[in-house]
Amino acid sequence: MSITREAVLETLKSFTDPASGKDLVSADLVRALTVDEGVIRFVIEVPEQSQGVAMEPVRVSAVEALEALPGVAKVTALLTAHSAPKPPPDLQIGRHPTKTAGPAKVPGVDRIVAIASGKGGVGKSTVSANLAVALAAEGRRVGLLDADVYGPSQPRMLGISGRPASPDGKTILPLRNHGVTLMSIGLMTKEDEAVVWRGPMLMGALQQMLGQVQWGQLDILLVDLPPGTGDVQMTLAQKAEVTGAIVVSTPQDVALLDARKALNMFEKMKTPVLGMIENMSTHICSNCGHEEHIFGHGGARAEAEKQGLPFLGEIPLHLDIRLAADGGAPIVASKPDSPQAKTYREIARALIADGKA
Repeated sequence: MSITREAVLETLKSFTDPASGKDLVSADLVRALTVDEGVIRFVIEVPEQSQGVAMEPVRVSAVEALEALPGVAKVTALLTAHSAPKPPPDLQIGRHPTKTAGPAKVPGVDRIVAIASGKGGVGKSTVSANLAVALAAEGRRVGLLDADVYGPSQPRMLGISGRPASPDGKTILPLRNHGVTLMSIGLMTKEDEAVVWRGPMLMGALQQMLGQVQWGQLDILLVDLPPGTGDVQMTLAQKAEVTGAIVVSTPQDVALLDARKALNMFEKMKTPVLGMIENMSTHICSNCGHEEHIFGHGGARAEAEKQGLPFLGEIPLHLDIRLAADGGAPIVASKPDSPQAKTYREIARALIADGKA
């Protein structure tokens, strides 16, 4: 009998964080958990280095308990503690935008590709994270800018935490995991802290994350846009030389109505659309193998054909994709040989073959 992710989490809930008095899972200390064919890997991340000494016995006991479970072949658990490097006081994200002569290249970045959707809830951020890891797995130098300022999810999906450093109060040093360089407003705020900004501050923050982040040499920078057709989308097109955009939609009619608005927005901004991806395209029951189309099927493909755009692929609605993203290791990283991961890899290879990534 193979061990499940749920069984691992239940076991970890029996161990207490000495600092907060909560169990390890409720205290949100478990990061990058993967369970694959009896091999368990995870990280216990404590906020301060001073808590590391007290947590080490807990880590050892947790490993021993997991190794005793049926179906477990190996357990690897790392203990990390962030002594978060604080930038100088004048480094602040969120300000009014500065005037520029027009769209400009981001230093060191060859291509910028926006990942967009007309509405929320279609899995755009999950697609962005997995596509970034898939491109990195194909040998590309990849960056991911989480521009969904009100709902930044990429730090959790990529298993990245800690505050980016700044050596001079102006330059921002991004963080990295799974071969992807990441910058997100979520790294500058607490996970449960709301960003309450008006449009000009949103635009200024995006401009800062494009221009002040030391991205290094990248083949491609993916920009995970917020849903809709608002300030952030317009600012990206006005401030940066965008290679093109990919529109993500579910097959259902309501999602496609909003996807058409996103396509129209890029047309008005003269940004090429590189193609469409249909997410949550089909669901196959893990118990009986029955396939059903919960949100319909083929809608995004039909819309792409209608608009004369490339159709890049279909991503299934699958539990493993969600679990992997929640655990900080996208399915392409945690289960690279799975059918779901192969779909993302195929999309990445197609983009590279067409010179788009």
